[in-house]
Amino acid sequence: MKALLALEDGAVFTGRSFTGPCEAEGEVVFNTAMSGYQEILTDPSYRGQMVAMTYPLIGSYGVNAEDVESDGIHVRALLVREYQKYPSNRRSQGNLADYLKESNVPGLEGIDTRALTRHIRLGGAMRAALSTKDLDPKSLTEKARRSPDMTGQDLVKETTRKDLALWQDTRPVSVGTDVDGFKWPEKSGALRVLAVDYGIKYNIPRLLEKKGCTVLLAPASIESEAIDRLNPDGLFLSNGPGDPAPLVYAFETIRAQIGKRPIFGICLGHQLLGLALGGKTFKLKFGHRGANQPVKDLATGKVEITSQNHGFCVDMDSIKDPDVVASHINLNDDTVEGLAHKKLPLFSVQYHPEASPGPHDATYLFDRFVTMMRKYRT
Repeated sequence: MKALLALEDGAVFTGRSFTGPCEAEGEVVFNTAMSGYQEILTDPSYRGQMVAMTYPLIGSYGVNAEDVESDGIHVRALLVREYQKYPSNRRSQGNLADYLKESNVPGLEGIDTRALTRHIRLGGAMRAALSTKDLDPKSLTEKARRSPDMTGQDLVKETTRKDLALWQDTRPVSVGTDVDGFKWPEKSGALRVLAVDYGIKYNIPRLLEKKGCTVLLAPASIESEAIDRLNPDGLFLSNGPGDPAPLVYAFETIRAQIGKRPIFGICLGHQLLGLALGGKTFKLKFGHRGANQPVKDLATGKVEITSQNHGFCVDMDSIKDPDVVASHINLNDDTVEGLAHKKLPLFSVQYHPEASPGPHDATYLFDRFVTMMRKYRT
């Protein structure tokens, strides 16, 4: 079924829908990972975006119930060069097309993904519209231009959970009560981590649990006083979608928590911590998305290959506190990939040490968080 993808600058790409009739709007971005498409589809950080995969053959190993990073698909559309209709993998429980159809998410193949990626690299990530019904390039371009811009949107409200939940048996389980009625489970030696869920990937609480932590997930709207009543050993700030700047409620809560207990932030959590420390954020031209981004640890000089998914970045020059330092940088463009405080127990990284998909070079950061919590545990 013929489909058109029109970008806001007037560029038009032709493809075919492998999921049936469809229409969608969103920001078009590209991901350079060679595998992990199911984790990408279910990553809440992709909310509001259409993802083009630069690797040409997608769908070859199917989908399964284990490789999910949330309770559903969050991307607006998946754009690939060639869809593999018949998966071949011992873990496969279905094909990608049916998986997308179940969530009414369009899948387009036949798109010249090399040309699309180059166009985005030169012009930047931009709004787009796709359709199998409206095949008029001018009409579709106008739809793209009328769609909401990523900058200034609070997409966290669409991805955060609404209640408290404990991470149990590989899934979040609602505790059925509010902050005042909650009691931490009695587990000898377990560290109590409150994870603020801005759109958390499931592999984060999985890893924290493996490190001996009891993980309580809380809505993004949780206030500092409520965190104090819960009295966790550490505060984790999760990944999430969109622009961090409008999330004033989130970084004001973080600001009130600084110095009270160890804090570890990832991706959007890193950006929000930067804002809480008095800094500013800015939008990258086309972002970092993939499983092969080189990052240098400035303390050790070690280079890590990392999994990334972000379109915004912390401006370290805007943070005036001399005790706040950059801890990691991206070797492709020298942007900040991590920050730390010289005196207070807090640190954050822009990339994804939990991987999924991606390399495991940076999982040591979870050990650092655990060590920090044990040191400051009262």
